Amino acid sequence: MTAREKEPEEGPKKVGILAVQGDVEEHVQILRDLGVEPVEVRAVEDLSGLSGLIVPGGESTAIGNIMVESGLLDGVRSFFYKGGPVWGTCAGMVLAASATNGPRQPMLGLMNALVTRNGFGRQVHSFEQDLEVEGFDEPFTGVFIRSPFFEDVGPGVEVLSTIGEKIVAARGENILVTAFHPELTDDKRFHEYFLREVCDI
Repeated sequence: MTAREKEPEEGPKKVGILAVQGDVEEHVQILRDLGVEPVEVRAVEDLSGLSGLIVPGGESTAIGNIMVESGLLDGVRSFFYKGGPVWGTCAGMVLAASATNGPRQPMLGLMNALVTRNGFGRQVHSFEQDLEVEGFDEPFTGVFIRSPFFEDVGPGVEVLSTIGEKIVAARGENILVTAFHPELTDDKRFHEYFLREVCDI
């Protein structure tokens, strides 16, 4: 095979972070540390060529409204239903759910689940808690800031972690959600889990 015919070398896999609001830079840095190329997603065309997408924490109603205006709500749905892996953290978990028992807002509806926004209280009620997580050998310290929880999930959803009866981490075939903020810790296991188990990187 000549140099001209040689197969091009593959570069690092690309994983997007929805970059309209919230904890973007923290995810960017962790992805770089793990050898993945982060892509800040602000428009539908930014979804092209991604091996996965993180919808980060922030204010879910504001993020949802921006996604509607930019076309990203439909764009992310299309990415997901074509098999694109998605991870929603905190506000991203709210947006990923199929239903909420709170005020109506734009939602992606990617996971068969009923979500409660701000389920653990306001900002002043923020806390950290060690969590037992399915598939993890050691507890994971969850950082909860105005975090949601799932009250109930439907078929096809695997619960990964709970606090009492409140579901704080779950996954489906190509989706992961966490009520807490793994990007605010030095523990990269959830990012590694998303890349390995959900994105198959």
